[in-house]
Amino acid sequence: MPKKKEDTPKIVRITLVRSPIGYSERQKATVRALGLRRLNQTVEHQDCPTLRGMLAKVAHLIEVEEGSAL
Repeated sequence: MPKKKEDTPKIVRITLVRSPIGYSERQKATVRALGLRRLNQTVEHQDCPTLRGMLAKVAHLIEVEEGSAL
């Protein structure tokens, strides 16, 4: 059976909308690992299970938009 071709990789846009000040060091480190340094900064990452786990841990600090790469 032929393998399925993967379409364009999914891209996730992540925006920091709340400051991590006052939250645990682990949550602050997760925000930094996502590449977010300032409020309202937006970064793009490829969607993967590891990224989804990170997003779930800091969901109260970020906003997520899903899309596909161009």
